[in-house]
Amino acid sequence: MFADRVKIHIRSGKGGDGHVSFRRELYVAAGGPDGGDGGNGGDLIFEVDPGINTLNDYRYNKKYSAGDGAEGFKQKMHGKDGEDCVLKVPEGTVIKEAETGKVIVDMSHDIKRYTVLKGGRGGKGNVHYATPTMQVPKYAQPGKPCKELDVILELKLIADVGLLGFPNVGKSTFLSVVSNAKPKIANYHFTTLTPSLGVVDMPDGKGFVIADIPGLIEGANEGVGLGHQFLRHVERTKVFIHMIDAASVEGRDPIEDVYTINEELKKHDPTLLERPQIIAANKADVFVGTEEDTVITLLKEEFEPEIPVMSISCATKKGIRELLFKVQSMLDSIEDEPTVFESEYDPEEHVGLIDENIKVYYDEAEDEYVIEGEKVLRMLGYTNLDSEKGFDFFQKFMKNEGILEELEKLEIEEGDTVRLYDLSFEYYK
Repeated sequence: MFADRVKIHIRSGKGGDGHVSFRRELYVAAGGPDGGDGGNGGDLIFEVDPGINTLNDYRYNKKYSAGDGAEGFKQKMHGKDGEDCVLKVPEGTVIKEAETGKVIVDMSHDIKRYTVLKGGRGGKGNVHYATPTMQVPKYAQPGKPCKELDVILELKLIADVGLLGFPNVGKSTFLSVVSNAKPKIANYHFTTLTPSLGVVDMPDGKGFVIADIPGLIEGANEGVGLGHQFLRHVERTKVFIHMIDAASVEGRDPIEDVYTINEELKKHDPTLLERPQIIAANKADVFVGTEEDTVITLLKEEFEPEIPVMSISCATKKGIRELLFKVQSMLDSIEDEPTVFESEYDPEEHVGLIDENIKVYYDEAEDEYVIEGEKVLRMLGYTNLDSEKGFDFFQKFMKNEGILEELEKLEIEEGDTVRLYDLSFEYYK
């Protein structure tokens, strides 16, 4: 099954904690601090892979994490950095923040690799905190927490020409005739369940990419039929070909079909109607006598000069060459500016640091505000709170981890008691 829109959860790596240790060597009575720095957490990176064209790989596995940095070691040894997590996507994938729908990055054209979430920085070991007045620092810097985010991956095909039309009007046959594409072709509705791309080679060495956008019917923008799934693929195209059944083999009104399709484009994005269009009146081989002239005349009277009308037959290839040259002429007249969706959301500015192990809550029975978590316990273990510098260091830790902000949300007041395991103190701003 073709997947062109998925929601996944991504996470960068945590930074490793700095290490607390002291030199222990023969004939060295009191070795100084030698705790090394923690490793940096891995980044969460998206990368374009030209070998894939769907998002199928993300349909079942919904969570992706980079590696955490390792804690530092004694003898000033640096902890190992966490491994980056590189997610491969097809070109044209737009990455959006899930809650707001805002664009983070458009993986197309010049952007082939992009870091969405940076890993947490490793903490400094206690070797960095030795001073003439504090020669035995019993604390080190914790690593920065990871960042997490829900994102939507949306594939928007990169094609010069979009092939539009109701089911069974000959779009797949046309694509197979003019390009190297091999779409599924059969005489029933919705044969094409996936967008198909084909490269059209022109005699002058030029050429263009054409996309068959399936399932566009009335109400597509509201989710009727398959059109709602595929309308996003028309957003990058520069020229639209309306493929219509000019012979009305199934009793459709070709003029009404063009208006209906354009109305769906307008509902999806009104600016799409500003792009050049051409009507390809297919199945000319079915006409008898002067029927073709009559139908084509009616179409031209209705739509020209705004939208050119050309009679073609995918079965006999009548008019195909002329149509392709007309499309190439339209493309040549358009400034070659690729459609790129601008960034609207920067995770570095909006995504907070996450540490699910830290809990801040109010204990009503004891009338105390409680702070718990493995990282808090580790900090208490290697921080000398009896010294002014050590206590100041711990205060900064509480601020950086968002603990003080959480206490404010719980409406803590000056003089209230805060408990951290065996340690209790009065709260003052």
